[in-house]
Amino acid sequence: MVSPATAPKAPSGIRRIVAASLIGTTIEWYDFFLYGTAAALVFNKLFFPTADPLTGTLIAFLTYAIGFLARPLGGVVFGHFGDKVGRKKLLVLSLVMMGGATFAMGLLPTHASIGVGAPILLTALRLVQGFALGGEWGGAVLIVSEHGGAEHRGFWASWPQSGAPGGNLLATGVLALLAAVQSDATFLAWGWRIPFLLSGLLVVVGLWIRLSVSESPVFLAAQAEAKNLAVEEKAPVVQVFRKDWRQVLTAIGTRFGENISYYVLTSFLLVYVTTHLGLPKTTALNALLIGSAVHFVTIPAWGALSDRIGRRPVTLIGSVGMALWAFAFFALVDSKSFAVITAAVTAGLLLHGAMYGPQAAFVSEMFDTKVRYSGASMGSQLASIVAGALAPIIAVELLKDYGSSVPVSVYLSAAALVTTLTVAFARETRGRDLSVPRADAGAGAGTAVGAGSAYAGRPATAASGAASGAASGAASGAPADPA
Repeated sequence: MVSPATAPKAPSGIRRIVAASLIGTTIEWYDFFLYGTAAALVFNKLFFPTADPLTGTLIAFLTYAIGFLARPLGGVVFGHFGDKVGRKKLLVLSLVMMGGATFAMGLLPTHASIGVGAPILLTALRLVQGFALGGEWGGAVLIVSEHGGAEHRGFWASWPQSGAPGGNLLATGVLALLAAVQSDATFLAWGWRIPFLLSGLLVVVGLWIRLSVSESPVFLAAQAEAKNLAVEEKAPVVQVFRKDWRQVLTAIGTRFGENISYYVLTSFLLVYVTTHLGLPKTTALNALLIGSAVHFVTIPAWGALSDRIGRRPVTLIGSVGMALWAFAFFALVDSKSFAVITAAVTAGLLLHGAMYGPQAAFVSEMFDTKVRYSGASMGSQLASIVAGALAPIIAVELLKDYGSSVPVSVYLSAAALVTTLTVAFARETRGRDLSVPRADAGAGAGTAVGAGSAYAGRPATAASGAASGAASGAASGAPADPA
């Protein structure tokens, strides 16, 4: 695998853009994952108390899934305005919405205080979280993808992807620290609120950094061209579903196995280890801490590798590997050994990273500039409903019905095979010049053409990628990527 350290250095402009996107996505994923971790450990007792622990957890995960239902709506709204007024403004708004909702969760009264009103308020705030995150992913990866040239896009665009394990690492780390220094009773009484209230401070830091970056030069160039032509176009989301629906389906299939595997390896693992195996929650939390740290570092390495051999081959390494690892994973976790559990989680997240690392560049390269925010967001967030939203619920229900991890392994393996088949028939996008429209735009022929097909847009060599970046950068005042 290619080491991030060996990738060519970028100018300060692209490094600043990458840093702003990474920090912003880390904070937003911290907020979103904090809910999932709390749903497994706390909310089932404080907001959804039942006699059966697994039933209470299942109800808590249902509200967890509601956040996913709001993500496509967020993707449509943020995508529309992101394609119309720019990526930066919408990224700032998504951070404020997410942080505000998470901070408010830390102030909520519990079921014991106000009864049914507590879970209703919690669910409403979860909807706000989902709406905000629906607009975050597309904007964060696009503003990086559109600032640099094509040669190293996979590497640089993969850094915002590291925000997911970064946020999970941060959320799990704070909860693990509190669990270690507090008794279970204290943590349940008020300690769980601290990570949610901490979000307020993190958002202030994130806003300060995110407001300092420049708008995407590719977007500015496309906006100026559209203004000069004075052509009135349909809403971006309408254009996506009319002309690029095959690309949307490809994005959904690409994310399907990746999305399900991540939530099974993280959120469901907490339930499995604590409820099914009867181990302390610190065992699962600490294993996830170590696994997430490795995940965070290796995602950019997978992205860099995709710049050398292509988006498809790297993604297939992850999806095929996950289809096989699904059966070894729970067998290792059942050992109840902390070292073995940690190794199982780390290996699983390493394979997940192979699917996740190239994904930002892969999906960005499927769409043209004027609909890229809408297309990338819709493909990503529709996948979150059919995949990530249901993954913990289905896994818990399978465990509840069968009392065994084998059905969960079958479910995880099948999801990985869906991604394998999708990517096997998708076109390779590596090297595309994002400033040039696809040659097949409007024909909807972006998928299922042939495993070895070159992408229909004009290939962007190192020189052409740099030239287009320099031209748009000069127009916008943003530095270009000489790569």
